Amino acid sequence: MRVRLALAATALLAAAAAPLAHAGGADGRTAEPAGRLADFLTVDPAGLLGADATVTLSGTYRCLDDSAGPVFVSSTLRQQDRSAGIGGTRAVCDGLVRTWTNTAVVKDPAYQPGEARVDATLMQLTPEADLDLPAPDFRATETAPVTLN
Repeated sequence: MRVRLALAATALLAAAAAPLAHAGGADGRTAEPAGRLADFLTVDPAGLLGADATVTLSGTYRCLDDSAGPVFVSSTLRQQDRSAGIGGTRAVCDGLVRTWTNTAVVKDPAYQPGEARVDATLMQLTPEADLDLPAPDFRATETAPVTLN
């Protein structure tokens, strides 16, 4: 039985990795970055500021398994003494490289065009046996400079 499971897992990983060799398609997938197959997260170098104080941040991620609980991409924008959470996106954990986009309206204090920093996290909520509540499991993090336009 273990041999069958190992063979099935190997076949699934090979099937999931095959589309990564090609550039993105209409579903938001992108080509795989160099390195081994593992969970990862990136932040795009530019963020958008809307006239109504809407902030939009984006990047890419990959996660391999969400069977233990839902996975989310969260982001925090920091500029000078301001810091705010900018949305959260439910991740699809199928081994493919996918894009994420988080948006929030941040009016007070408002962000300004220019340099800022993004702290992004790929986080899974897993059940805690003792408490019967979900607990965060941080699968990947990324801190990156961003230019707000």
